[in-house]
Amino acid sequence: MDHRSRLREYRRWLAVAAEQAALGAREGGVPVGAALVDSRGEILGRGRNRRVQDGDPTAHAETSAFRAAGRLRDYGDTTMVTTLSPCWFCSGLVRQFGIGRVVIGEARNFCGGHDWLAENGVEVVLLDDAECMRMMGEFIAASPGLWNEDIGA
Repeated sequence: MDHRSRLREYRRWLAVAAEQAALGAREGGVPVGAALVDSRGEILGRGRNRRVQDGDPTAHAETSAFRAAGRLRDYGDTTMVTTLSPCWFCSGLVRQFGIGRVVIGEARNFCGGHDWLAENGVEVVLLDDAECMRMMGEFIAASPGLWNEDIGA
């Protein structure tokens, strides 16, 4: 698959994650969404940050998508797609289970552990998506206390 086709596919996957983020925002939560995708491009699981909705500090978007995907014997050929650079907790999940690629909507509002992931052999694709940046930027401006709680600040 050529570079343009690959980018189109990544953007299609990101649209699934962004839909989850928007749903989370409508529910009163933190607007981060994610999807776990297999090597054929099929969505295995999708999720959104549900820390507020569920009262669960571990219910980040990536962990929610990972749980929704169910158990696999090997995660090396999977891709975690997330609207925002994954925090250290979610970056640890990627490394713990050997997820081979992370596609990130944006890392301007928050730069988590994606450089560390890249340094440790995970393919990292940063899309700099304007809609992801807008959604998160508006949330941070409107809810700085909730945002700081979410990132442990």
